[in-house]
Amino acid sequence: MALGPRLNLRQTASLVMTPQLRQAIKLLQFSNLEVLAFVEEELERNPLLERDEGGDGGPREHAAPDQGPVAESDADSAALARAETFPAENAAPLDTDFSNSYDAGGAADGGPIHGNGGRTDFSEDDRGIDETAEQKRNLQTHLSEQLRLSFDDPRERLIGAYLIALLCPAGRLTAAPEDIAAALNAPLEQVESVRARMVRFDPVGLFARDLKECLAAQLAEKNRLDPAMATLLDNLELLARREMRQLCTICGLDMEDLMDMLAEIRRLDPKPAAGYDSDLPFTVVPDVLMRAAPDGGWLLELNPETMPRVLVNQSFHARVAPRADRAGKIFLAEHLLSANWLVKSLQQRAQTILKVASEIVRRQEDFFRHGISQLHPLILRDVAELIEMHESTVSRVTANKYISTPRGVLELKFFFTTAINSTSGESHSSESVRCRIRGLVESEAADNILSDDALVGALRKEGVDIARRTVAKYRDALHILSSVQRKREKMALA
Repeated sequence: MALGPRLNLRQTASLVMTPQLRQAIKLLQFSNLEVLAFVEEELERNPLLERDEGGDGGPREHAAPDQGPVAESDADSAALARAETFPAENAAPLDTDFSNSYDAGGAADGGPIHGNGGRTDFSEDDRGIDETAEQKRNLQTHLSEQLRLSFDDPRERLIGAYLIALLCPAGRLTAAPEDIAAALNAPLEQVESVRARMVRFDPVGLFARDLKECLAAQLAEKNRLDPAMATLLDNLELLARREMRQLCTICGLDMEDLMDMLAEIRRLDPKPAAGYDSDLPFTVVPDVLMRAAPDGGWLLELNPETMPRVLVNQSFHARVAPRADRAGKIFLAEHLLSANWLVKSLQQRAQTILKVASEIVRRQEDFFRHGISQLHPLILRDVAELIEMHESTVSRVTANKYISTPRGVLELKFFFTTAINSTSGESHSSESVRCRIRGLVESEAADNILSDDALVGALRKEGVDIARRTVAKYRDALHILSSVQRKREKMALA
């Protein structure tokens, strides 16, 4: 047997993660805002890409499987998937000479303006005050203005500014008073004097050491910090355990007066700084729109606001490429390939989202018609097998994607829940079981509080085979008190 170098030919097949493939995978798991930002970057980077301004703008509809006819034929969809660019109807060539074209004129030429758009010469702003957004100040600015008006001594202002910087997101001071005094090289009595005055700043209750002091400051501002209320604040741990009778004895009150005091405490803000700097609520823009079809099924359509439309500027490439040098031709070829790949990736992303959403709607039709109690257990593998895709692809498609349904805007991940066995052989969704636990607790009587064991028995009578520890875990997730605490609270209210 001879030893020595040899040259062998071997043919193998392997999957190579090219940059284009990575881009397509990233686009699948991007949210609609991330996709729009990515497309904007590509439009700035690639001169062969342009926005599709001439499209009809209408969303393409798709019926859920077994729910009705598809709005466009499969042949058209296949042709669109194979196309290099989006179709642009009635679009003139990009190199058209418009020097002899007549323009009827518009706002820029002094033509009439329709609607509340202002004057053409910008000499007058006719917008109403209700159209002007209020400029929101942050908490630090709000407190600094009160600090300047409340203290004349520069040293006290310095102490107050330091306390403002130490505020936690809830509005409390977590640092020890001795540490603050040592850091400022100031007497402890002066620091506490400044802090005591700043506790009454707006919103009242800031700069408190704990919850008791925060609530006491708000009650004092309302002139409601009487001895009985102060005693109640000294025993907040009993209140947390719902020891109502013991609280009545300690405070020297009857149950009716105690309930009035508790109602007053519930109206206070335990975290006065938490809501001050909160941003405007984030509005979720759904990726898929769902509506009832005339034949009783469901129609799904992609939201046109979340689907970026881009075109490959073939005319520009045809004009420039023949006159470009070698480096220019390489540049144009690379960007043409990148532009075509991006257009195809966006088309594939849209079709995949619609395909996955259609299968989810088909599997969860009972939920849309009857509510959360009819939500069926579903895992990613079930959808992946039915639409003949990989499970990881379905996971990426359902991440950060939302669908607008007759029951609200829901994330696609919402429909995937674990299964709980049934005594009859049919599985139940964990989400529907949680809903049933909440319903049982809300309907219980004051003299018949359901323990976790009783909840297990009630669920098993309905065919749900569930363990006691699972019920306890779901109850904690729903923020439902234990049976002992619920019994004390309902007996007090009764």
